[in-house]
Amino acid sequence: MARVLINFAHPALEKSRVHAQLLRIIKNIPGITLNDLYEQYPDLDIDVAREQKLLEQHDIIFMQHPFYWYSAPAMVKQWLDLVLEHGWAYGHTGKALQGKYFGNIISAGGAEHSYQPDGHHGHTVHEFLLPFLQTAKLCNMHYVAPFVLYGVHREDTSDIKEDAAQLGQVLERLRGEKFDLTPLPGLNYLNQILQLPAQTR
Repeated sequence: MARVLINFAHPALEKSRVHAQLLRIIKNIPGITLNDLYEQYPDLDIDVAREQKLLEQHDIIFMQHPFYWYSAPAMVKQWLDLVLEHGWAYGHTGKALQGKYFGNIISAGGAEHSYQPDGHHGHTVHEFLLPFLQTAKLCNMHYVAPFVLYGVHREDTSDIKEDAAQLGQVLERLRGEKFDLTPLPGLNYLNQILQLPAQTR
């Protein structure tokens, strides 16, 4: 059974409708480790040893965050800068994360069609997330297709609950004892694993 770590970062969770609902679902899934970075480090003073130990203890690592300014909140950059140290996460002796799976769980205000070459934002979400893909590659991890919720600004309560339920199903599937993780990097979106056979290994 895969061990899943979610590093969650939202600088204004008290104003969030979407991520607050996602967290309610995540907290009810046994075996999922939720690491709320802003709650843990309100002064941005990250405990590197603690974070590295958490990474070593899990097979799948997600960075969950709103898609702010085509990227992630400042805490995520701080975490990447400090925790993924040379000689530990990458470099000739940096093998601590080798073979693990790494990806994003994000919410975007714009509709999916706006994240296309001919759309309002001019690029796909996958292109904007390229630094995360390359980070995974540098650290010898497999980059997992992102779980993306589009158009969240226009969603009502029932839509958000449906999104949260879908994420819960995805995480349950990832934790399945016989679920094969190897196809994950080949998907366009992590949401699509619900279309794969329940037992694939």
